[in-house]
Amino acid sequence: MRKLLLISITLMLAATPALANAKTQKKITTAKYTVSKSASSRYKVAAAHKASYSKGTHASSMHVKLRNHAQPVYAQAEPVLTEYDGSGPLELASSKALVINQQTGEVLFTKNAKQSTPIASVTKLMTAMITLDAKLPLDEVIYISDEDVDALKGTRSRLSVGTPLTRAELLQLALMSSENRAASALAHNYPGGYDAFIRAMNRKAASIGMRATQFYDATGLDSNNVSTAEDLVHMVKAAYKYDEIRLATTSASQEVSLYDHVNPVNFVNTNALVRGGEWNIGLSKTGFINEAGRCLVMQAEIASQPLIIVLLDSAGKLTRIGDANRIRKWIEHNINATELAEHVSG
Repeated sequence: MRKLLLISITLMLAATPALANAKTQKKITTAKYTVSKSASSRYKVAAAHKASYSKGTHASSMHVKLRNHAQPVYAQAEPVLTEYDGSGPLELASSKALVINQQTGEVLFTKNAKQSTPIASVTKLMTAMITLDAKLPLDEVIYISDEDVDALKGTRSRLSVGTPLTRAELLQLALMSSENRAASALAHNYPGGYDAFIRAMNRKAASIGMRATQFYDATGLDSNNVSTAEDLVHMVKAAYKYDEIRLATTSASQEVSLYDHVNPVNFVNTNALVRGGEWNIGLSKTGFINEAGRCLVMQAEIASQPLIIVLLDSAGKLTRIGDANRIRKWIEHNINATELAEHVSG
């Protein structure tokens, strides 16, 4: 009997650590689940915050939700700026920016405007000017070739090799939809060839006062294409003199017949502000490569003022659009405030 009692006690003592381990393991499993659930909630809040920002609003209630989490939210991709009514100081998310009055040259806003930076597809404004300066027939049919395929970044295109398009159509697609193969084809079908085209781009840049600018390709895919916000004002001013560039860059969309498609293919403007139709835009060009960030240059009329707006190196797809809208509100508010002050003093 005594022997059986000793055996029972021994078995109980051996089972105790196992039970403890089982309870510990259960706690660990529960803890892991809790952490996972908390992380999921954080990402949901971040996604909701991003959706709020992309609609052009910044809901203050989101701050309350975020403060309820001990851990920071890492899933947010867009920089967040509070809703802006134009009454306070103008703060832009773009790393470099410049706003000037097109007629008087007055600088209304500047931020790192002398800093050199890659300009991506903003390059295509110069590509268009060189093409038009050559006085080549716009109705001439040009074929997309293998050399127009992007071997640098591997970007895709709806213009397959062998596609025949007129020079006018290539110009339209390069400017409006930022089609890289269209821009490349324009350069390759220039008197003297591609290298002569690039030399012409750099000569043109120097002739219009772009002293800190260098072009290495016609598309903007090469990050060695660099400029400054100050220089790009000169380029926008020069490009604005071309009717074809103004028309192409302010078209919301264009259907083009492609030989390998049964139905016409619809190409849209890369600038959402042009597509929206709420702005009075006279010229527009966007750009993006990783090295340049999101870029946007425009000629636009705000509060009856002809302005040139340059926004460079913006992070996030919507930041440059948000910055443009903040500039508009800031201009409109200050114009109205000035007119009110003059009316009161008069």
